[in-house]
Amino acid sequence: MAKKGKKLQDAAKLVDRTKVYAATEAIELAKKTSTVNFDATVEVAFKLGIDTRKNDQQIRGAVVLPNGTGKTQRVLVFAKGEKIKEAEAAGADYVGDTEFINKIQQGWFDFDVIVATPDMMGEVGKLGRVLGPKGLMPNPKTGTVTFDVTKAIEEIKAGKVEYRADKAGIIHAPIGKVSFEDDKLVENFLAVFDVVLKAKPSAAKGTYMKSVNITTTMGPSVKVDSSSVKVSK
Repeated sequence: MAKKGKKLQDAAKLVDRTKVYAATEAIELAKKTSTVNFDATVEVAFKLGIDTRKNDQQIRGAVVLPNGTGKTQRVLVFAKGEKIKEAEAAGADYVGDTEFINKIQQGWFDFDVIVATPDMMGEVGKLGRVLGPKGLMPNPKTGTVTFDVTKAIEEIKAGKVEYRADKAGIIHAPIGKVSFEDDKLVENFLAVFDVVLKAKPSAAKGTYMKSVNITTTMGPSVKVDSSSVKVSK
């Protein structure tokens, strides 16, 4: 453990805590300071000037990363009738109705994302206390409650990530892996930055984008100069 601590300390010394970096520099530095012996996840964190206690300042949504996440998502679809065949054809890992509801109630969680058709939400809603705290409850705002299960599954498999501001107004989102080429991570970062910027509630006052940081799994945080980020209009 001491050796691991030394590596982390040495990595942290490479980051100037008083400086904000351009996105490209921040990503390069985050990758350079990754010390774990596996392909770490690269993540962006936004500290936003919003009051999440107010309904009109809550932010939640999803974005498809142009270069994927580097992780294959296991998709569970709650559907019935013809939608079961459609989900299976689209590549869902698990498809069904009450049998999977019962399995989840018994502690089964071998999946990453749930998609549900609207006519199944009456049953899926019974799992709210179990799925809610884990961030797994399907939601129309993230495109996971829909009759277009093919589109939902394809987007998830292509690299769709959900984002949601926590009580402190912070959004965490993965943008890929350390093994990704820098330009691919930059493209993913810009995709997330763009949607979070455009999600600014009209009721939010003062500075919206308070801080942006990029980090890797167990790595030091690198501050990003948000004012220098160019996004689509």
